[in-house]
Amino acid sequence: MILRNVRLADSGKMVDIGIVNDKIVDVNYPVINSGDKFQLYFDDCIVFPGLINSHDHLDFNLFPQLGNRIYNNYTEWGAYIHKEFKYEINAVLHVPQHLRTLWGMYKNLLCGVTTVVNHGEQLFVEPALINIFENTHDLHSAAFEKYWKIKLNNPLNRKLQVVIHTGEGTNTQAEKEIDSLISWNKMTRELIGIHAVAMTSKQAPNFKAIVWCPASNYFLLNATAPIQKLKSFTNILLGTDSTLTSSWNIWDHIAIARNTGMLNDEELYLSLNKTAANVWKTNNGKIAAHKYADLVIAKAKGQTQGYNAFYATKPTDIQLIVHQGNIRLFDQSLLPKLANELKGKQFSLIKLGDVYKYVEGNIGELMSSIHSYLPGAVFPGTFIHHQIL
Repeated sequence: MILRNVRLADSGKMVDIGIVNDKIVDVNYPVINSGDKFQLYFDDCIVFPGLINSHDHLDFNLFPQLGNRIYNNYTEWGAYIHKEFKYEINAVLHVPQHLRTLWGMYKNLLCGVTTVVNHGEQLFVEPALINIFENTHDLHSAAFEKYWKIKLNNPLNRKLQVVIHTGEGTNTQAEKEIDSLISWNKMTRELIGIHAVAMTSKQAPNFKAIVWCPASNYFLLNATAPIQKLKSFTNILLGTDSTLTSSWNIWDHIAIARNTGMLNDEELYLSLNKTAANVWKTNNGKIAAHKYADLVIAKAKGQTQGYNAFYATKPTDIQLIVHQGNIRLFDQSLLPKLANELKGKQFSLIKLGDVYKYVEGNIGELMSSIHSYLPGAVFPGTFIHHQIL
């Protein structure tokens, strides 16, 4: 497969991208490969690595945002919602976990996420249309993880990175929680802290990375991590968290992060691809030969200077999503060009905003199954029909 006439979102350079099986084999202009008959031409489009969402709880994405005030920390919020929103929580948890998890996967895919780091118990997703990264040692938090000190220092897991919510609050308790985590890391394991709202520059070097979730932070705490101070001492990645505390659409999160000015445009862009791939040690996050072909092509809306086209992207602008060489989503306008190549595969046509997209699998059946348990479930798109191409 050759993707022709697309502009790199970071440099603005026009390229063709050659793909063989699951990997990129050439990035040039033009790519010469007369033996590859399947070629797609694009006009006024940018290409960027499939987004890496470094923090989500895949089975928690049927929840509405729960909370109606500002909290001092996550423990205060947790106690409050379990008291005030029992009905809403029980209604969502009534949906079988595998259905909730599948929807979490689709939520990410519709936005151009091709790798999502799931936090919590390992979830087995079939079929997995994106990378669901779980090669970590997950602890929820110091407050909610029983025996976290013992688990942190379990020698059987010493080679795995520890991913843990920490410092999710604006009071002294949140800052002390980070100090406690650092002091109890007796085996000096690689720590990846989530949220870190209360983190200081002195604490940051003890972490391999911080996963920044500004949308979630502002919703709960009306504050977020001081990323502009922390970024000199650790890697910064971007995550969404689940819809319990934020929007389903990662582009909303990206816009919030950009508006803070805490990362410059390049730093924020890299937090969603190259930097994240380096931290999680995955073979993607960069458009280069030998990397996995995880790519998103989107309409540039005439904006070709700097990163403006990338940051103006919305799910409705996405023309094509490729995951490890497989086409997972495409705009309806591409159907005549793709029908033969995708012959025999199952896709669903959905209406997203005022445009139509084909997404792999039977998303309509999934929505219907979820509605049988949770009639009030709201999805961002409308299912039109399912077909075998």
